[in-house]
Amino acid sequence: MAAVQCIMMMAFTSSGPFLALYINELGVEDWGKVAIWAGIISSCNFLLAAIVSPMWGSIGDRKGRKLMVMRTTFAISIFMFLMGLAQNVWHLLITRTIQGIFSGFTASANALVATVIPEDRLGYALGWLASAGMFGTLIGPLVGGVMVDLMHSYRIAFFLTGGFALIAFFVTLIFVKERFEPPAKDAKKKGSILEQFRAVKEMKGVRTMFVVLFLAQFSVMSVLPVLPVYMKELTGLEYLGIIAGFATAATGLADLIASPFLGKRSDKIGYRKVLTICMTGAALMYLPQALAPNVWVFIAARFGLGLFIGGIMPTANALVGRLAPKEHRGKVYGFSASAMLLGSFAGPLLGGLGSAYFGIRVMLGLTCVLYLLNMIWVRMKVVESIDRC
Repeated sequence: MAAVQCIMMMAFTSSGPFLALYINELGVEDWGKVAIWAGIISSCNFLLAAIVSPMWGSIGDRKGRKLMVMRTTFAISIFMFLMGLAQNVWHLLITRTIQGIFSGFTASANALVATVIPEDRLGYALGWLASAGMFGTLIGPLVGGVMVDLMHSYRIAFFLTGGFALIAFFVTLIFVKERFEPPAKDAKKKGSILEQFRAVKEMKGVRTMFVVLFLAQFSVMSVLPVLPVYMKELTGLEYLGIIAGFATAATGLADLIASPFLGKRSDKIGYRKVLTICMTGAALMYLPQALAPNVWVFIAARFGLGLFIGGIMPTANALVGRLAPKEHRGKVYGFSASAMLLGSFAGPLLGGLGSAYFGIRVMLGLTCVLYLLNMIWVRMKVVESIDRC
């Protein structure tokens, strides 16, 4: 599964950095409109993913998690090939939206690993899964960037993503083994999604962390789809394959370096403290991005951002686990994933509109403010005592 995770992260990141530039290649010449379209197209599949994720999770419990991994890898390969064949921006929007119905690779992969690995080795296995994913995140943008520059077309990045996803499908089919036992027909039902949400809503600390996760994901996603447009402004180059890939990989590399250290520190000094430090640091790293005089200052700031981003989501999710009663953690993490997906939906949508009307530099500055507000929310609402071992 580590190999599958690596391949899929390579798939996602080999085309992701070039979405806005591909929209321009499809005939949207005004860069303000490119920013709007990039926001809409980036966000549309996250909304559908947030809606259907509980359904796919339920099917996985009944039919097997390996089947769910195969479902999402095969579907992604098909829709990515179709995106590469898009003749206009509407074709791209429709295929990206429908893809959201079949999304959920990460959740399916984690669920599969959790069911096939012994309990005493689960943390180790999930750690390897995360590391493999981060390695793929580093390699994907660089491979995609090189191919874009060689072929002088952004379409190739989407064909590359489809190819990677298809390889992941066959690796899962042939090499991943699952001893799945269907649940008994008379197994106790967990209640409807609405009933589960009502139960989770009563957990005040958990409710607070849902807001934290939503805002954290909203902040990082609000400017991500339009960053290639900003880099084009900074460089003046027609094709930004390698540079855009390098900027994306720089953040991932810093994340990979910092995450283990921040994880250990959070165990020692507290999750809340590490979370607030990382949010403050991330906020400050958006300022040099907004004021960057050239692309190299921008890339250096993206690397600095990665050092702090690596501590935000892990510590926030750890806090969710500490706040939720053990018997409710499964559904709590399910709803926390939905909160993040909604942040991924709203961020690009509003960020694209904001970038079109106010400029990308202004949106980078507003992202800094959002991180600071989120940090203040954590300091005010999350109780210090819960994050002590």
